[in-house]
Amino acid sequence: MKKFVVDNFGPIQHVDIEWGNLTFLVGAQASGKSLFLELLKLVVDKNHILNSLQRYNYILKKNADNVLNIYFGEGLSGLWKENTHILVDDNREFLKKHLLAPNNASATERLFYIPAQRILSISDGRPKNFMEFDAPTPYVLRNFSETLRLFMLGGLGGSTVIFPIKNRLKVALRSSFDETVFHGGTVYMDETSGQKKMKMSIDDMSIPFMAWSAGQKEFMPLLMGFYCLSGPPISVLKKENYRYIVIEEPEMGLHPLAIQSVLLQILELLRSGYQVIVSTHSRLFLEFAWTFNQLKYSEKEGRELALASMFNVTQKDNAWDIFNRVFEKKVATYFFSRKTGKVTSVDISSLDVCDPDVDMAEWGGLSEFSGKASDVVSRFYHEEE
Repeated sequence: MKKFVVDNFGPIQHVDIEWGNLTFLVGAQASGKSLFLELLKLVVDKNHILNSLQRYNYILKKNADNVLNIYFGEGLSGLWKENTHILVDDNREFLKKHLLAPNNASATERLFYIPAQRILSISDGRPKNFMEFDAPTPYVLRNFSETLRLFMLGGLGGSTVIFPIKNRLKVALRSSFDETVFHGGTVYMDETSGQKKMKMSIDDMSIPFMAWSAGQKEFMPLLMGFYCLSGPPISVLKKENYRYIVIEEPEMGLHPLAIQSVLLQILELLRSGYQVIVSTHSRLFLEFAWTFNQLKYSEKEGRELALASMFNVTQKDNAWDIFNRVFEKKVATYFFSRKTGKVTSVDISSLDVCDPDVDMAEWGGLSEFSGKASDVVSRFYHEEE
């Protein structure tokens, strides 16, 4: 997919995104990023979604509003207005009536969606099945949780250990997550409560899921999502069918060093051929995007080595191949602005801090505070002199 344009959908007035291999979306809370990405999922995977809802005995009644209420959440069919317009790659219009078009019974899921509310998928230490969620819960969360449940059934090869697993991630990535998140702990499924639930063995203690740190709990469903997309194939989940990956707010609960590890894993997904879309409130991702594009357009030798050094990766590490031909990829960044009360998109991919456009110079607001801090200190010392 090269482009996705949405007009007049919920709070969105006009959002026009030309995708990179890796695309970052930034913007304040309630600026329409999640609705936009959920809509993207609906357009890409409409047939698979309708098949799933029918399999779970949802009553659609050949009514598009019923589909929208079930998919986005109860009462949200009004997001789609009479003048809503959706265009894919400049030549394919997606209409509301397409939600009622005949299904392709063999349709495969092509977009893997890791939602911001992912902690709810394992809130008691185990992945929930699709039907355990209340009706207002968005489809993307229910589907993600069900996907993790299926992975747990068929992706561990009979083992109870969830982390570390040797055949799911590169050694460098596994070690990085251990150093920044788990600190030598082993995560496993325990059955003593009568249900299989996550525990962590560390320092001669067995710690239940609810007693983990907030960051560890937030990270676990993200890690399991990475497992679903990496390593050897499994019968219950065909990773080769996926072409697109959406990750919402991967930084939640994590220290900057752990976010750096997550970013390295995202680059590994790029190397594997996926098109990745990340919504974020973290300046760290845009610092990477700025560095990437500065190096890419310099056309100097040694660019790969310079980028790898950001992650403390050398040519001797088994993660070095992540950076092989990485500059053939395109990294784009868009800001979801709500200055007029409605959401519009701004292409800020250059991330030029000298640009007269404030949205560009302040990276969609992510660098505004640090800029003010520098100005305050500069003025303070200037006034002293």
